Amino acid sequence: MEGFWAVFFPVLRVWFTCLVVLIMLPAMFGISLGITETYMKILLKTLEWATHRIQRASRAEEILKQSASNGEFTHIQSQTHLDPAIGLSWLVIGTTMVGFLPNFRVKGWLSELVHLMCYRICARGLSATIHYHNKQNRPKRGGICVANHTSPIDVVILANDGCYAMVGQVHGGLMGVLQRAMERSCPHIWFERAEMRDRHLVTQRLRDHVNNKTKLPILIFPEGTCINNTSVMMFKKGSFEIGGTIYPVAIKYDPQFGDAFWNSSKYSMVSYLLRMMTSWAIVCNVWYLPPMTQKEGEDAVQFANRVKSTVAQQGGLVDLAWDGGLKRAKVKDSFKEQQQKKYSHMVVGDDSSD
Repeated sequence: MEGFWAVFFPVLRVWFTCLVVLIMLPAMFGISLGITETYMKILLKTLEWATHRIQRASRAEEILKQSASNGEFTHIQSQTHLDPAIGLSWLVIGTTMVGFLPNFRVKGWLSELVHLMCYRICARGLSATIHYHNKQNRPKRGGICVANHTSPIDVVILANDGCYAMVGQVHGGLMGVLQRAMERSCPHIWFERAEMRDRHLVTQRLRDHVNNKTKLPILIFPEGTCINNTSVMMFKKGSFEIGGTIYPVAIKYDPQFGDAFWNSSKYSMVSYLLRMMTSWAIVCNVWYLPPMTQKEGEDAVQFANRVKSTVAQQGGLVDLAWDGGLKRAKVKDSFKEQQQKKYSHMVVGDDSSD
């Protein structure tokens, strides 16, 4: 037994040292060790070589069609799956510890440092390669960041480059533990289920946050659901009734390395995250667009559509007027009546012209 402990403690010391030096410190200061870049170069060369080999063999081509019918290679990747677990664990521990500090300026600085470090660890655990463009347009305090929504990891992608105040419903379980820990160190905005139905209460809480120019920018996905990385659907007007400055962000994932879209009707959250951690890589581009404000005489719907068009154009996405929530919910009767009235006016107009 003494021999076991004599070996265990040195191994544990080496493991902890590697954890701090290779993962936590680079994530804390945003330093890249070049491992991801080297991995991506090797991966591209490997895929090119494999593609040429597959094209020469008809039998291998049939196997490729069966295993990658969506243009996606499947495999089991030996990457560090512990990284996301380390990131989430440190997020809970770090934010809880910071939460006990008095409300001085150093508390806010430490909170942002912990959040950035944890999200960067999670991003590296997902083999994420992120290209940020136009960083001079990054969201500022007292503003509202709106982005198209493809995946739950959109939060990790954006929070890898800056801190945000999250908005969402109060959850139980592991998600609830994370929410409570994060709220201790940073003013995130969580609503109870009953409060989410009170539109005026939600708007007022968000407006109070925006009016305080010392608080972090709010991160909102106005589509309200994940869309399949090809288009941008209707932005709900609630995010644009708050007032203040809107900072649009366009996110586009590279489908060459895997499908980042979360189809929640097909995959559970755990199943989806496992798919992401076993994909070749997650490669995406993030464009920070110039800030936008509501024009005089422009209502919230028109403002939302203008922002949506800007995001779609920059991200190379199709601009659609459809409500993404209709993929699961029934069409409202009021919307049906509206379309019926439009059709009726078209018919009446044709009759009158005859």
